[in-house]
Amino acid sequence: MDGTILIVAFTVMLALVFDFINGFHDTANAIATAVSTRALRLRVAILLAAVMNFLGAITFTGVAKTITKDIVDPFHIANGSVVIMAALISAIIWNLLTWYYGIPSSSSHTLIGSIAGAAIASNGFGVLNYKGFLKIIEALLVSPVLAFVVGYFMLQFLKILFRRAKLHETNRNLRKFQIITVALQAFTHGTNDAQKSMGIITMALMTTGYHTGNSIPLWVQISCALAMALGTSTGGWRIIKTVGTQIVKIRPLTGVAADLTSALIIFGATHLGLPVSTTHVIASGIMGVGTAYRPRAVKWNTGRKMLVAWVITLPISAGIGVAVYSMLSTLISLVS
Repeated sequence: MDGTILIVAFTVMLALVFDFINGFHDTANAIATAVSTRALRLRVAILLAAVMNFLGAITFTGVAKTITKDIVDPFHIANGSVVIMAALISAIIWNLLTWYYGIPSSSSHTLIGSIAGAAIASNGFGVLNYKGFLKIIEALLVSPVLAFVVGYFMLQFLKILFRRAKLHETNRNLRKFQIITVALQAFTHGTNDAQKSMGIITMALMTTGYHTGNSIPLWVQISCALAMALGTSTGGWRIIKTVGTQIVKIRPLTGVAADLTSALIIFGATHLGLPVSTTHVIASGIMGVGTAYRPRAVKWNTGRKMLVAWVITLPISAGIGVAVYSMLSTLISLVS
């Protein structure tokens, strides 16, 4: 069998593994609020998130196209297949570490940093598409801040809307409504997060000459959507606990506000073809909502930990990408 085909097959497998891990790593993003308010049982919430993640993943391809061409040019990168393998291995390592310690870090930061690090190790800093890369970084930086602000005003609006309602009845109705908001949030999660693996598989196909256009092959869309959905179905209780209980106590009203906020921001980014961190958008939305409810109720120490993860993930994943690429290229040269 042609060695190139084996390399592509291994790369696709790594990408699907990353997508699977991304699914259980980020399950908390969509269901933490509903589980915390007992609007849904954990298993039901995970199943709902898995189905909606799948539907969202096969509906859009704009973010995948951004990943394919805006970090590095796949047609002008030396050792492209090794670079992509190193990036995926790096991203998987960091995602597993942060999942194990229950840190809601960003799979988006991880993958983008890993791609950049591995590409620089192979081709130098000139390989980066700086215009596209900086556009992605801007989206990653702005989206959590926007989510915090929108979350703050979303709760203020809902408080005015329900100011005359009876508390017990309102909570019961809002728990029912949370089923819809969680489904919406899981759908938007799929529209953005699963796209990243689609983009990197398409990059692998481009660098090896198996794909020449900018479109995302249908089999890539379906396989990534399935991997994300299967990963989501396994759950991710460590991060659910952090997002759902260690930022602010979630109530039905604050849960609905946080869900609507994150769905709005993530879907807006998807519409613009921009990859954002669903983890950081949702966590920031919850902090914004908590601040509007009662600033002292927010566990700012958890927020600081997430901010640290937000800052360090890109450079650390880039560093891991450099190290993994160096090891892979050395190993390949020894074998050959």
